[in-house]
Amino acid sequence: MSTLDPLACLLTTPRRRESLLHVADLPPVTGEHADWPDWADARLVAAYRARGVERPWAHQVEAANHLHAQRHTVIATATGSGKSLAIWLPTLTRILGHDRSAPTSLAALQRRPTALYLSPTKALAADQLAALGELLAAAPGAPGDRGLTRALRVTTCDGDTPREERDWARNHADVVLTNPDFLHFALLPGHERWTRLLRSLSVVVLDEAHAYRGVFGAHVALVLRRLLRLARDLGADPVVAAASATAGEPDLTLARLIGVGREAVAPVTRSTARQGRRRIALWEPAPLDSFEEADDEGSIDDDGERPWVSPAPFEDLSGVPDDVPRRSAQAEVIDLLADLTRARVRTLAFVRSRAGVEAVAAATNERLAGGSRPVAEAEDPVRILEAGGRVPVAAYRGGYLPEERRTLEAALRDGRLGALATTNALELGIDVSGLDAVLLAGWPGTRVSFWQQAGRAGRAGSEGLAILVAGANPLDTYLAHHPEEILGQGVEVTTFDPSNPYVLGPHLCAAAAERPLTEADLPLFGLPDTAMLDALAARGLLRRRPAGWYWNHARPERPTDLADLRGTGGRGVPVVEAASGSVLGTVDEESADAMVHPGAVYVHQGRSFVVDSLVAAGEMDLRHDDRPNDDGDGHAPQPTPGARVALVHREDVEYRTSARSHLQAALLGVRRRAQWGPVTWAFGPVEVTSQVTSYDIRRPPRYEVVASAALDLPERRLPTMGVWWSVADEVLVAELDLAPGELPGALHAAEHAAIGVLPLLATCDRWDIGGLSTALHPDTLQPTVLVHDGHPGGAGFAERGFDAAARWVAATYEAVASCRCAHGCPRCVLSPKCGNGNSPIDKAGALRLLRFLRSLAPS
Repeated sequence: MSTLDPLACLLTTPRRRESLLHVADLPPVTGEHADWPDWADARLVAAYRARGVERPWAHQVEAANHLHAQRHTVIATATGSGKSLAIWLPTLTRILGHDRSAPTSLAALQRRPTALYLSPTKALAADQLAALGELLAAAPGAPGDRGLTRALRVTTCDGDTPREERDWARNHADVVLTNPDFLHFALLPGHERWTRLLRSLSVVVLDEAHAYRGVFGAHVALVLRRLLRLARDLGADPVVAAASATAGEPDLTLARLIGVGREAVAPVTRSTARQGRRRIALWEPAPLDSFEEADDEGSIDDDGERPWVSPAPFEDLSGVPDDVPRRSAQAEVIDLLADLTRARVRTLAFVRSRAGVEAVAAATNERLAGGSRPVAEAEDPVRILEAGGRVPVAAYRGGYLPEERRTLEAALRDGRLGALATTNALELGIDVSGLDAVLLAGWPGTRVSFWQQAGRAGRAGSEGLAILVAGANPLDTYLAHHPEEILGQGVEVTTFDPSNPYVLGPHLCAAAAERPLTEADLPLFGLPDTAMLDALAARGLLRRRPAGWYWNHARPERPTDLADLRGTGGRGVPVVEAASGSVLGTVDEESADAMVHPGAVYVHQGRSFVVDSLVAAGEMDLRHDDRPNDDGDGHAPQPTPGARVALVHREDVEYRTSARSHLQAALLGVRRRAQWGPVTWAFGPVEVTSQVTSYDIRRPPRYEVVASAALDLPERRLPTMGVWWSVADEVLVAELDLAPGELPGALHAAEHAAIGVLPLLATCDRWDIGGLSTALHPDTLQPTVLVHDGHPGGAGFAERGFDAAARWVAATYEAVASCRCAHGCPRCVLSPKCGNGNSPIDKAGALRLLRFLRSLAPS
């Protein structure tokens, strides 16, 4: 760990010092200890003491006592506050209380308590396995006994686990570490083979519970309810222990996840752990002096996959009074990361997109090497680390193969890797010690995520620095100049909706296949009556019998394949190098048309590939990385009908590609309505139809269009929920002095800004939502702006926008007004998601429109 002040080593020039807008010093906390509980197993206490924990923190004991008393418990405290000890102490004590060496009968042996640990990622489960192994090995015992490792059998079990190890877990493990995907696709469908574990299930550990939001959260809630249903049917009564980052109303979140009343959950939210001084810095990228300085590293845009979305002239991409453009957040992070790595400051750089992670890692390594190697020719850092070498900076993101992830995690722990550019894959609580600094390339979407990422620096009581580098979008612009919105506001309440019929229906089918559903199960799944079960039976998915509702086994699909837990549109599209047959990574199904269409450029670990074709998978043996190899009964999952594969070839190219799409939306009904004078606000179901129609070839560094090509891809339909407002065009013309020809650009700019700011109010980011605007919508017959959830059936984000419409409009107006560009830029009204190339856009018209809406908002 570096002894330098990380911030001081960055403030070396006047331009750097001008970029630092705000610094908040969070004072150190001394901490409050408590005694070990009397009920704690003495061997475990000795093991913790051997690991340096002489006495636990008071909040750890509080949570542990709740769990020991068989109360569902959520501990929602800051990163590095020791949540794991609070959960494992009572869990392992309960298991150790059953002496395997002297069972009174076979039944008693089979009833030895078990625990099931769930985390959002395989990497986190692997880290927990290593931490538990070290803890158990530290317990005192006879020489060669390896502490408690013989007394407690702990293992991971996921889609990467070989069959022999999976069989061992089923037959012998006391603690199984896995993820919701394996639970859904393997353990629950094959529950007969897991009877030993389920019948004795004592504790279900839900780690990083704040990650279960939106559609993913709704799916996980229903998977958990299916798990608890099976365990209770076998005679178990497990308690649920959840660990979460600091979040709003965590007890309500856990109650909704497991289908119980809020009063049944004990919350622990006040951390008593020691904490070193932390510095939170808000950083605005410096203005460019000349075009030649602009993003010469060829980085991807701050907020997404494409840096070339703006059609505006260079002189209009501004953020300062004289309309000189600012550097992108990503370009700024590359420089900061290079300087911190040179100073041996161990750093994580959080980047929003997979492509951005690749670009940051490759460009930073090139800077550190003095620019002697082109990025495209850089050696694969994973191969270097596998050979025992050292790498200054590497990329870490979803879509990597399991072996690559394990190599990067191990190298970061042992110091052979100096820094990582990562997506939110390392936001979660993987215990990588000794980190000095965190860089955030743009706002991560929620305050929960911000504090979780910032907390990765200075763990275990050491000092840490977190720098938020403002990205080129309205929300970042607003937050960079309003630090009180970050530092003075509470964190958000996690949003998810288990009653979404597009989520609930598939899980009811899966539950019926596991054990017939009866009317007694209705409250667990939040059903007021049998109407939904009868509807599934009418569709031929279930069969109604006197004893209940059964899965229709005559159907060709497996019921678990009906549910898409991660909300990625299915198993994902593997990206395969045609010459070697190797899988480079995966792209989610809903993004595949735009990202890996024929002719698209795909970047992997700094190397470019060109897509030759996007074809049906057929009989190819390609599986999504987050799914198991079999369901526990020996049946390998078959490719989803229509699943696709992107075939690519290696090629160094001097261009990038960006897709163009056509979008329309039908407003299917109004659930809620509000009237602001002449403006009507509404919330209800919508159907969004999109189609990728062509792509542009763009040449860096300015990314001007040098060629375009048409594409023949199918339409995609998304039934979801949306919030929209509409107003007669004659009102806008009269009140705002907008000519009819100016309306489309004003509405479009206002829509982009509203999408960018909504994450301030809801637990989402701009990639969870979408929108469109039109000067004449066929359903309202008026100018209309729509913002919709980006998932089938909705995710609760649009409804949150309806509920907070007045604050939403006010914050959107301030975000646009505070940006000092003349005609619009990515920091206010241009969007990296726009399928129309950000045209037309009228910033001045949007300001008049938003000011008008703000004046009508109810007080």
